[in-house]
Amino acid sequence: MPIQHKHGQKGEELAAAHLAEQGLVILERNWRVGQYEIDIIAQDQGVLVFVEVKTRSHGQYGPPEEMITVEQWDRIAHTGGLYMRKIDYDWEVRFDIVAVRLFPDGAHSVRHFQNVFWPWS
Repeated sequence: MPIQHKHGQKGEELAAAHLAEQGLVILERNWRVGQYEIDIIAQDQGVLVFVEVKTRSHGQYGPPEEMITVEQWDRIAHTGGLYMRKIDYDWEVRFDIVAVRLFPDGAHSVRHFQNVFWPWS
C-alpha cells in the first residue's frame, strides 16, 4: 500500500475519533456511490454533517484544509444529495473539513473547520 494511502487512512481514523470526542455520531465512513466518496458522514445533534478529511505529513504544499477545490466540493455536495435521498433526509446539513497533520516523530494535530461550504447558494 502506498505511503500516501496509509497516511490518508491514519488521518481518517484520527478525524473520526476527534469528531466522536466532540459529540458527533459517526454514521458512515468512506461512503461511496460509483466513483464518488464522502470520507465521513456524521450527525451533530439534528444536523447531518458531510466531512472531507485532508491529511498531510509535510507542509510543502500548504495547509491540508486548503487542498480542496471547488470541483471536489461540487462532487461532495452531489454525493451528499444522493445520501440524503437514500435515507429520505431533507433537513439541515453542514459541510466540514477536518485537517490532519502527521509529524515524523509520531505526533499529530487535528483541526476541525465547520460549515465551510454551502453548495446551494
